[in-house]
Amino acid sequence: MRTIESLGQLRSKTVIVRCDLNVPLADGEITDDGRIRASLTTIRELREAGARIVLISHLGRPAGAPEERYSLRPVAVRMAELLGAPVAFVGETVGTEASAAVSALGDGDVVLLENLRFNPGETSKDAEERRAFAASLAEFGDAFVSDGFGVVHRRQASVTELAEALPSAAGRLVEAELRVLERLTVTPERPYAVVLGGSKVSDKLGVISHLIERVDTLLIGGGMVFTFLAAQGHAVASSLLEADQLDTVRGYLADAEKRGVRIVLPTDIVVAERFAADAAHEVVAADAIDGSSFGAAGIGLDIGPASAAAFAAVIAEAKTVFWNGPMGVFEMAAFAEGTRTVARALTETDGFTVVGGGDSAAAVRALGFRDDQFGHISTGGGASLEFLEGKTLPGLEVLA
Repeated sequence: MRTIESLGQLRSKTVIVRCDLNVPLADGEITDDGRIRASLTTIRELREAGARIVLISHLGRPAGAPEERYSLRPVAVRMAELLGAPVAFVGETVGTEASAAVSALGDGDVVLLENLRFNPGETSKDAEERRAFAASLAEFGDAFVSDGFGVVHRRQASVTELAEALPSAAGRLVEAELRVLERLTVTPERPYAVVLGGSKVSDKLGVISHLIERVDTLLIGGGMVFTFLAAQGHAVASSLLEADQLDTVRGYLADAEKRGVRIVLPTDIVVAERFAADAAHEVVAADAIDGSSFGAAGIGLDIGPASAAAFAAVIAEAKTVFWNGPMGVFEMAAFAEGTRTVARALTETDGFTVVGGGDSAAAVRALGFRDDQFGHISTGGGASLEFLEGKTLPGLEVLA
């Protein structure tokens, strides 16, 4: 894979950098700046090299037209604070204002263009439309650095077509993410444990299938656990259940047993009366969810304390741990303890720990953990999972 060194001397050259600055916002305020921080290594290196830097990114899912709530303006403000240098902002992706701002850049200067997805060409299914938008962006630069790991599994104008339109290379964040993922798939130190959570089994089918022949232990929590429990014949009351995945899950359980891979399911569950932060709740055995005080209306919203402790014990013995997906509805204090216990266990083990982006990364920060307490926090949940599934990622393939 081509790296920044392949681009040669960059002083006074204009370098377009595709970042992933898709940060969560609440009332216009950034609630987690982790992805901005993760992008700084590449930006600082390019500034020190004397490059003129044009940052591009998406935020949210606007429908190919400007929407104020998805503007990157707050990101430019926070970026400047973290970088300790001005970051100009342009309220368009391509056009006269953007051209003028890029032309005004001096060596080491930085400008951030508006949300790429305000232009329909960014995510178009039509390759010609994507190429046309990429060509417009390419007019701004002499080289392209792909550093938005969270989007390298997408075939989008700023990810694939722009990399073909200019001399291109991977940024330092993408390099770092790949080193970690190769460590998880090629040379994991054992015992190797994978902790999977989140709401749906269907979101994790590929990664379970690919990892089941590579890991020693799979720990299953979150909403997806109820499909596993149901596959074992247990009633789950009104908890999240993907009935169409029961046979698939039974297949995983049988395959794991045959391979000698341990699948650890919760032995107790926090069951609530309803899906609400202030809902009455109690801890019940995982095989007796329908026997809670709430009967058939009960909803499992977290793994129980005994299960959390058991998960932590496995993590403590592991030499490699990959975690993707919270153990419960961590946004509600009453149902955050399972996720907190798993996160704490990852910070205390001597093994190499990877938090697989997305909700997991948001959870550890929301619960008060620091990034440096973990071996690595990925910026790309979807990209990480697809890599672990063994899929080819188009945004990486184009940099080969």
